[in-house]
Amino acid sequence: MDNKKNAVRGLALKAAAAALLFGTSGLASADQFGVQVTGGVGDRHVKKLDLGLVWDPNLTWWQIGDWHFALIGEAHASWWHTNEGNVHENIGEFGVTPIIRFIKGSGSLRPYAELGAGVRILTSPRLSSTFTLGTAFQFADMAGVGMQMGSHQQYEVGYRFQHISNGGIKEPNPGINFHQLYLQYNF
Repeated sequence: MDNKKNAVRGLALKAAAAALLFGTSGLASADQFGVQVTGGVGDRHVKKLDLGLVWDPNLTWWQIGDWHFALIGEAHASWWHTNEGNVHENIGEFGVTPIIRFIKGSGSLRPYAELGAGVRILTSPRLSSTFTLGTAFQFADMAGVGMQMGSHQQYEVGYRFQHISNGGIKEPNPGINFHQLYLQYNF
């Protein structure tokens, strides 16, 4: 009798695992992932190079004509460089940003406007002996415009204005602003 119970349990576990795998593979195929490369310039002559991984879970709402809102997630790793940095000429930045995008839903060219707010960790908050961002933990707010294009909407190009500051957690909190251009490829 125990052998039959074990066989039934084993079969039930295998069926549950198969259902889970098939169910999650269907969800994964609905998602879209991308790679983003960004270049920008900021205050205090800081140049920024950014590599982003993008996740579009296909969450849309509030259809207005041919336009709708969408939620996008991004993870970033950036490199800052400045010639004015007498303490740190190079700083690393790592973080995530959820983005709300208002995008056209059809057509070969799909313009959009976007807003996002995320968190960042800097390898050092101090660029020079006279300029520090106060803490390594920062908030990153951004606003931008862009365009999706391609036969499968696999390409994106855009502009973003980004403000990074510690939100008053610690003084000083001067913040730093960046103007950025980005290219993205969606899989």
